[in-house]
Amino acid sequence: METIGDWDEKRIGDLRGKVAIVTGANSGIGFHTALELGRAGATVVVACRDERRGREALRTMQEQAPEATFRFEKLDLADLASVRAFAARFLAGGEALDVLVNNAGVMAIPKRELTGDGFERQFGTNVLGHFALTGLLLSALRRSASPRVVTLSSGMAAVGRIHLDDLQSQRCYSPSLTYARSKLANLLFMAELGRRAPWLTSVSAHPGATHSGLQRYAGLGTRIIMSFLGQDAAAGALPSLYAATEEVTTGEYFAPGRMLHLNGSPTRVRPPRRAEDAETARALWEASEKLTGVHFPVGAGAEVGA
Repeated sequence: METIGDWDEKRIGDLRGKVAIVTGANSGIGFHTALELGRAGATVVVACRDERRGREALRTMQEQAPEATFRFEKLDLADLASVRAFAARFLAGGEALDVLVNNAGVMAIPKRELTGDGFERQFGTNVLGHFALTGLLLSALRRSASPRVVTLSSGMAAVGRIHLDDLQSQRCYSPSLTYARSKLANLLFMAELGRRAPWLTSVSAHPGATHSGLQRYAGLGTRIIMSFLGQDAAAGALPSLYAATEEVTTGEYFAPGRMLHLNGSPTRVRPPRRAEDAETARALWEASEKLTGVHFPVGAGAEVGA
């Protein structure tokens, strides 16, 4: 572990001229990530599923950072048609995309549910939705002089297992272990994206024990941990903000630096061993392409196809 020091949002540099997209930016970690990127000067796309809540969050951001530029765009990561429509709208504007923060997610849904595309909801939202979004926005990332993709994971990734023959948890569904699998998959995606698109910076972060809407289905053990060690969403956003704005290298992973990475200022941490399995990452990538129909380019010069 490498300690970064007492870093917070006040140390973010000038982001004027940069464009960022933050998924799930209407609440929690995503809200504070978007807010601080905007406060630092970036134009921020507030991308979220619920239009009413998204526009309410937008108004709050504008009140708290009146000099910043935010705009709302509807995006439902559990619906590939919505992902494609969002990407098409963004690409139509011709903007370069400097920072994509793959933040949105669902956690520990009590019973196995399917998205409209037929995917298990946690895997479909947390993994496949962001996989498709990143691929469809790749040409906009190419326009940036220093493009970066930040993919959110979780400390739960350490107990995750990738079963390539049961990615949809059809044989065995566990609310928490299926979530852990999706978060391990996010780390594998981050690493494989860096290998396949070496012209961008691909990093990951996790927020530790952060109070947010994700805990609505949390069990007793999680609630007890949160009551003693949990931090607010503004603090939980710091690893994401560090990953999105500071000098970092593809493959790096950031987490809170205190109490077993549950709270505190961000620090670099080593991903779980299973997240360093390049063969599994490649196989998961290929499966994600088949499931979503989004095919990333091979090599530095190709364009994405869908």
